[in-house]
Amino acid sequence: MLTRPIPSTGEAMPVIGLGTWRAFDVGKDETTRRPLREVVQLLLDAGGRMIDSSPMYGRAEAVAGDILAELAASPRAFLATKVWTTGRERGIEQMRRSAQLLRSDVIDLMQIHNLVDWRTHLASLRRMKDDGHIRYIGITHYTTGALPELARILAREPGIDFVQLGYSLATRAAETEVLPVAASHGIAVIANQPLERGDLFRRVRGRPLPDWAGELYCASWAQLFLKYVLAEPAVTCVIPATGNAEHMEDNLAAGFGRLPDPQQRQLIRELWDAG
Repeated sequence: MLTRPIPSTGEAMPVIGLGTWRAFDVGKDETTRRPLREVVQLLLDAGGRMIDSSPMYGRAEAVAGDILAELAASPRAFLATKVWTTGRERGIEQMRRSAQLLRSDVIDLMQIHNLVDWRTHLASLRRMKDDGHIRYIGITHYTTGALPELARILAREPGIDFVQLGYSLATRAAETEVLPVAASHGIAVIANQPLERGDLFRRVRGRPLPDWAGELYCASWAQLFLKYVLAEPAVTCVIPATGNAEHMEDNLAAGFGRLPDPQQRQLIRELWDAG
């Protein structure tokens, strides 16, 4: 799989990761967990590493932790989760609980979810990183309205390693509002909702891929949509969420082969904008 360096350290990050929102919020029943176990196995076997979760996602942290333990695969994964509460002590306790649920003494990436009480938590995260409890610090938001604030924080606050934001062919505001700031300050970018929770497919349902998609080794619309995002040099990793093994295989294929050059990206934009 293609990789991109995490700017603050140079560590190689495979470009396709896994989001757990909704898909991993399930109970202990084997019929609901079996496909999720297959999804995680596919990710790791293809060379992917990042598994992103949050306390906001219900049981997702616990389910991801259980599956990684069952597969004896925790060392192969890059565990990313979030703090999503207010107050210093509540934040620290929530982060400790996340580590327990994910069954890991060290969390690779701890992010401040949707900038909730971000000043308080950023101070805690700096101490936790110094103490070796987390490896990287991040901030997140999913709305385009929050992009200016994300950009301001990235420009002014030292020590932030990652920013996670919504970015897709249909939602491109990040290209001008945040990605240049992240690139200039050496901050990795995680693109969430790169397929707009499946909404992108409604626009192209029943339509064949353009002939030139084959030049990019794209066999599906999902691969074309993901490669559009990955062709942005500032993007480090995309994390489409899924609990479906076939969808996971399709997504993973976008991490191999050529990425669109600037002219091909423009063709993809024009194709999308033309409806």
